[in-house]
Amino acid sequence: MNRVSIVAVFCVVFAPALTRADKVDDFIREDMAKSKVPGLTIAVVKDGKVLKAEGYGLANVEHKVPAKRETVYQSGSVGKQFTATAVMLLVEDGKIKLDDPVSKYLPETPPEWAEITVRHVLTHTAGIADYTSKLDLTRNYTEDELLKKAYAFKLDFPPGEKWSYSNTGYAVLGILVSKVADQFYGDFMKERIFKPLEMTTARIINERDIIPNRAAGYEFPRGYLKNQSWVAPQTNTTGDGSLYLTVDDFIKWDAALYTEKILKKSSLETMWTPVKTKDGKVHEYGFGWQLDRVNGHKRVAHGGAWQGFTTCIERYVDDKLMIVVLQNAAPRNSAKGPGGNADLVAPAVAALYEPELAEKKK
Repeated sequence: MNRVSIVAVFCVVFAPALTRADKVDDFIREDMAKSKVPGLTIAVVKDGKVLKAEGYGLANVEHKVPAKRETVYQSGSVGKQFTATAVMLLVEDGKIKLDDPVSKYLPETPPEWAEITVRHVLTHTAGIADYTSKLDLTRNYTEDELLKKAYAFKLDFPPGEKWSYSNTGYAVLGILVSKVADQFYGDFMKERIFKPLEMTTARIINERDIIPNRAAGYEFPRGYLKNQSWVAPQTNTTGDGSLYLTVDDFIKWDAALYTEKILKKSSLETMWTPVKTKDGKVHEYGFGWQLDRVNGHKRVAHGGAWQGFTTCIERYVDDKLMIVVLQNAAPRNSAKGPGGNADLVAPAVAALYEPELAEKKK
């Protein structure tokens, strides 16, 4: 094949992909300029192939460190899927039953918790009040102290009657894993999830450790860029989303979810089944995953926001397409204000790769 022929083949085969990549780059840079997000890293995987994995902007504004593929971000609530997976591993081990009361596994639960099951907590139908406005996050809490705080909250509703997102519930699940596994839940996930999948940069938050490529988190109080608010180190290790991850960790995670390398297919299907409350209403949430369809295409996803970071993973399983967006900016407070918007960037990028995934404007 002569040089002209090679160039012709290259143009036919690769030009559409390059054009699409350029559109994605243009969209991300334009959106970052509008939202004032300091740094962003994205990964796009289609049919098991990495189509894009790169960073934009700055991982650290003060030191002018560029965001890149290897940049480490905090997970926010995207980490809930890993806590749910840890629970399901113990279910497969025969150490937990989903419809057992949590009182079977946790000490000194109050009478009001008697009917709360493990399944209720996984699906946010337990009625456990959210802690975000109830705890002093600058104080270190032990697991037992956190449990006592959670026990003291009045239930928002009787177990199973409604759906209401609860970070407290997933913090409790992390402690439940620790109690049942007889080791810190973060160590359990490292041994049973991260190591087997070679997710080499996935780990529990630890601000004292030296962690290469760690991004700084930023917030926008009154519209001005500031460093992330401080959270007490021990309090910043709970099961509701206290992880460090890179896009390469998510690439390996996505690949594993098409297999039985970590969990059996039946366990994954259980996690991806929408919960039904006692009134017969179905809610678009399973175990640590949000579940819906986009123009008929199944989507398994979750967003996260914590301590100056905003994140989102979207898996369009019918299309074998995964988008993960990691940003080092707290969520925006208004539609036009500065701040993270990973949950908007991810579906917009998905539509650039698969036009059928373009969501109708609301």
